[in-house]
Amino acid sequence: MTLAELNQLPVSQRKAALTTCCGSSVWVDRMASLFPFETAGMLFEQAETTWLTCAETDWREAFTHHPKIGDIDSLRAKFASTKAWAAGEQAGVSSASQQILEELAEGNRLYEEKFGYIFIICATGKSAGDMLDSLNARLPNAPEAEIRIAMQEQGKITRIRLEKLLT
Repeated sequence: MTLAELNQLPVSQRKAALTTCCGSSVWVDRMASLFPFETAGMLFEQAETTWLTCAETDWREAFTHHPKIGDIDSLRAKFASTKAWAAGEQAGVSSASQQILEELAEGNRLYEEKFGYIFIICATGKSAGDMLDSLNARLPNAPEAEIRIAMQEQGKITRIRLEKLLT
């Protein structure tokens, strides 16, 4: 869809489109109220600004809209509306060895146990090994530092998905 088409959508349809980019209902509501945008650049800038003003609860809500890295069953079942994008974003996992997949699964379990949400990473262009390295590097983080990193990663994902929405 074009920016002009997104600008002209009824609010409910615009919110549905924005939700495919970021699962925070607060972010979606705030963004939907700011339309129309003159340029894609203005949309991207406002999306980032709006995301940064959201609360931790909003960030955590957005995280629930992602499958765990490498969790193909979760991708299929729960995330039908974004599965094509998520599958593409996680393409590096598709060629991973069984050992890497098992280590990712265990790392995800430890991460979720420690932080209370799934491991969030902008996986576009990363191999499974890269993601595993990032997961292992971030596991020792303090919760207050890690939530900020996860929030920044979600921001990157949102930007990529907005770009995809407009193509």
